[in-house]
Amino acid sequence: MDLEKHPAAPAPASAQLRASDADRDRIAQILGDALAEGRLTSEEHSDRLDTLYAVKTVGELEVLVQDLPAPGGVHAWPASAAPAATQGGPAETIVAVCSSSARKGRWRPGAHTRAVSVMGDINIDLTEAVFEQQVTEINVTCILGNVEVLVPENVTLRGYGSGVLGNFEVRGEGRGQSDPQAPVVIVRGFALLGNIEARPRPGARLVDLARKLRKRLDG
Repeated sequence: MDLEKHPAAPAPASAQLRASDADRDRIAQILGDALAEGRLTSEEHSDRLDTLYAVKTVGELEVLVQDLPAPGGVHAWPASAAPAATQGGPAETIVAVCSSSARKGRWRPGAHTRAVSVMGDINIDLTEAVFEQQVTEINVTCILGNVEVLVPENVTLRGYGSGVLGNFEVRGEGRGQSDPQAPVVIVRGFALLGNIEARPRPGARLVDLARKLRKRLDG
């Protein structure tokens, strides 16, 4: 009889990998779909979204969606096997170097937008935007500049960032949670001697969010 003790099998290598932005985007999309389909309450979605940006490894991310189906009704797959289509399209980049740049009016923001301001001003106005996904993420780098993000007041707004001799401020977080079908806008950023501000615009609202999202999901 072999009495030698064998060590437990190690966890899959992929679960120990540091999570990338693409990994977080994939999980955020699954959570957003679950919110729109009624599988998660707005409070559960908010809690998991907070955890999403706090954990470090792919394995910890997968725990957040282990009880949810992936897009298309299939259980979430490991990040190493995720098709490229789930990673989202290419990010739009908005740059202002000693200048100004703006996105506003009736436009269609992608799932990912990058904004870089170096001694410049950037205005990203989503109050009339057409949202084609549940979660929209804006990544901001601001150096000696100013970046402002405006959203409809019934959109869920969340922020993760910091400033060094600068300001990173997200106002009105959680106001959109009263509408579980509302799109989620996540602003992540870093300000060095600059200012990043995201806030809802009073009086600007998206109308019939539930009907439009359900029609898109059913279509």
